[in-house]
Formats: sequence, structure tokens, C-alpha cells
Amino acid sequence: MKASYVRAMEALYLICVVIAGICMVVMTVIIPIGVFYRYALNSALAWPEPAATILMIYFSFIGGAAVYRANAHIAVVALIDAVNEKSRQVMKAIIYVAMLSVAVFMLVYGYDLVLITWHQSIADFPWMPVGFTYLPIPICGFLTLLFIIERIWAGMPAADSVMYKDHPMGLE
Repeated sequence: MKASYVRAMEALYLICVVIAGICMVVMTVIIPIGVFYRYALNSALAWPEPAATILMIYFSFIGGAAVYRANAHIAVVALIDAVNEKSRQVMKAIIYVAMLSVAVFMLVYGYDLVLITWHQSIADFPWMPVGFTYLPIPICGFLTLLFIIERIWAGMPAADSVMYKDHPMGLE
């Protein structure tokens, strides 16, 4: 069962990375379109900037969950590395409780925020509910919760994980 869960988290990690990557590529395409229309054609478009903002929100939250799983986030480990093993385990338990609390908070209150704002519309995109812009909050909370459970239950992903496949090859 543990191996199946780790495989599912591996696939979920890849989905997060792909979604974040697509958001980044689309942002990279639409911002120059807005600049071109504004400065070359002297006819500013209203949609590129708010669309890029929404994509950045999705990129940040979904990518943030993937970064947590990859253990590539900013962390200060000097204190944890400086204490004995028993203290280190207690500190790690406190960190897991704090991370679980944050993930559950994001999931519960983010979901409430999405529900409350779902029937409002965005001025630049009248067809898009405001709740859509807040949707990454509970999604990220849920994804991070799953990745925390994986780390507590199965430990860090194995060295053959797809997360480590993008490191540069050494020169021979």
C-alpha cells in the first residue's frame, strides 16, 4: 500500500510540475502580446495582464506544492543540524504539525473563500468567477497535505524519483 501511495504522489508531483510549467509558458507568451499591442500598435489590450496574474497565482500555488515534495523550498536547517538526534526528531515533529496545520487551514478556509466568491465575476473576464482565482488555495492545501502524509509515512522520495531526473549530467 505504501508503494502505491508513493507512486500516486509521484504522478501527482508530475501533474503539478506540468500545470506550473504550462502556466509559465502561457504567461511568457501573453505578456509580450500585451506589450506589442500597447507599444507597437498603440492599442492596449485589457486581458493580458489580469490573465498573467491569474496564471501566476496558479503557478505559485500548484508549483509550491511540488516544491514542497521535492524539498526544494527555502528552509533554515542550521538549528536542526546543530542539535542531537532526539531534539532533531522533536523539531521535525513540530514542523510536520505546523505544515499539516497550514495545509488544512488552506484547504478548509480556501474552500470557503472559493464558495463565497464563486458567484462574483472578474471585471476583465465577466464570464470567470472570482472564486476561480482563489481555487489554487484549497487545491494547494490538499496537494501539500498529501505530500506531507507521504513524507511522514514513507519518508523522502527515493533517489530514483522523477524529481531528481532533471539534474545536469556530469562531464566525462
